[in-house]
Amino acid sequence: MNAKSIKGKSIKEISSALTGNMADGFKPTLAIVFISVKQDREAISRLLDEKGIQIFGATTAGEFIDGEIEEGSIVMLLLDMNTAYFKIEFLETRQETAFEDATKLGITGKETFTNPAFIIANSGVSLDGEPFVEGIIQGYGKSPSSADREVTIFGGKAGDDLALESTFVFTNGKSNDCALVALIIDEDKVDVRGIATCGWQAIGTTKTVTKSEGNTVYTIDDKPALDMLMNYLGVEIKQEGSKDIVTFLSSWYYPLQVERENVDPVIRTAMFANREDRSLICSGKVPQGSKIKFSMPPDFDSIDTVVAECKVIKDEAQQEADALIMFSCVSRYLSFGVVMKEEIEQVQKIWDAPMAGFFSYGEYGKSLPVRQAGLSPGNAEKTAKYDYHNNTCCLVALKEK
Repeated sequence: MNAKSIKGKSIKEISSALTGNMADGFKPTLAIVFISVKQDREAISRLLDEKGIQIFGATTAGEFIDGEIEEGSIVMLLLDMNTAYFKIEFLETRQETAFEDATKLGITGKETFTNPAFIIANSGVSLDGEPFVEGIIQGYGKSPSSADREVTIFGGKAGDDLALESTFVFTNGKSNDCALVALIIDEDKVDVRGIATCGWQAIGTTKTVTKSEGNTVYTIDDKPALDMLMNYLGVEIKQEGSKDIVTFLSSWYYPLQVERENVDPVIRTAMFANREDRSLICSGKVPQGSKIKFSMPPDFDSIDTVVAECKVIKDEAQQEADALIMFSCVSRYLSFGVVMKEEIEQVQKIWDAPMAGFFSYGEYGKSLPVRQAGLSPGNAEKTAKYDYHNNTCCLVALKEK
């Protein structure tokens, strides 16, 4: 399978790059498209339609291609994957039906391929991604023959250049601000291997979520969640404007680390705050009764950790790659700034394959098992599973068998 990456600041630039890359006989069947909300998604779709290229697309909070970080642009990974090896599904959804919709997607994947892998992206700023993972696993697991195999799920949550208003996913002729797009790949034909890695470190004492509902946390240790976070970490909300629900970007640096029994902790970012009831509105579910710690942004050593863990998944499988896709939480970019370029470059060099990616509002994937990650023996009982994450870097490597 051949792959090429292209970028542009306009439809004209993308059209020129596409024509140039196809001049040598390269005929892509699939385009992974990550695009700023400032760009014309419909025009991009029409351009690719004319070439007979299927689309897996999402809007972003910043784009990157190979080692270059872009803003307000279009980046694209073009693949000439056999059309019998993949299928694209597009589902409009909402929070109330997310699990049911994802269950149908899991069933579709199993009906399409014996061993499907799912690369997904969803729109909807406040839409919790956890039901998508749970639903796909549920739908896939309904087949008796799938009982002994863990289904592969990687992906990211669309962005909108940090406006936090409307995000989009799209495919040929379809686009929606509350939807799920899935690239289902036949793992008998294409190896899909990846990792989700974080680096945020828990600090302070363990606390208890004493009141929550879904992704809204009302109280922590019986104190208003917003006040707890502001007082504990010394951050504050600007009191400008009259809206009760406000964007709380400061909290993206200090997410909640939610402890779970027999499973690795998961990070949850408070994307919004309610000034009226003093609650935090997180990017994913935080169950009432959960034990949590606050987290501090990682230091620059975490870039070395990301690179090292990516090397582990390559070396253990002795895996090469035809193409790389990366979903990296925008909070990492906010924390590291231009140093993120170093992380992206180093990861790409591990495989030396074309890469496209974007800064996301949430990520889907699986962290390394404790043994592989080299964690302390005290964590040996913890296992890794496919999850919805925040503040994470998710890397996916594709290799035709």
